[in-house]
Amino acid sequence: MSDEKFPGWHGTTILAVRRGGKVVVAGDGQVSVGQTVMKGTARKVRRLKPGGHDVVVGFAGSTADAFTLLERLEKKLEAAPGQLARACVDLAKDWRMDKYLRNLEAMLIVTDGREIFVVTGAGDVLEPEHDVAAIGSGGNFALAAARGLMASDLDAEGVARAAMAIAADICVYTNDNLTVEVLG
Repeated sequence: MSDEKFPGWHGTTILAVRRGGKVVVAGDGQVSVGQTVMKGTARKVRRLKPGGHDVVVGFAGSTADAFTLLERLEKKLEAAPGQLARACVDLAKDWRMDKYLRNLEAMLIVTDGREIFVVTGAGDVLEPEHDVAAIGSGGNFALAAARGLMASDLDAEGVARAAMAIAADICVYTNDNLTVEVLG
């Protein structure tokens, strides 16, 4: 998030793991301002059902901005049911081009249980390598931990929970109060 607009605000950690036919999205519950934890139980992973298709979205950044983007994504998915890639690309285009949307401060991880995308306001729609994606303040810690845990016998949820626990131990802007959604 922009330090000019949100000095000292730190978001969250969101992690997606695909393994064994399942995709798990996990997010911690911490919202911090500077050195102060403002809330430890925020829910930053949501399940949507546009057109009857399950989609899970995790967000890092401004909550109001993220909900604006979730509403837009849901409309895109209703217009193109079952076409997650198309909906994410259309959202990224709007986010980049629209005068109002381009000021939104958030990042998204989106999955339908088959595909995983990281969507940013810079116009990026990225498919992760190694079946793991992470965003937010502790995203790099969770990503590294999950990539290492992919060599274990843990299932997708086990990898996600263990990686988030490692991130919470390392990153002061991440806690162990998780919201976990599973698809597949």
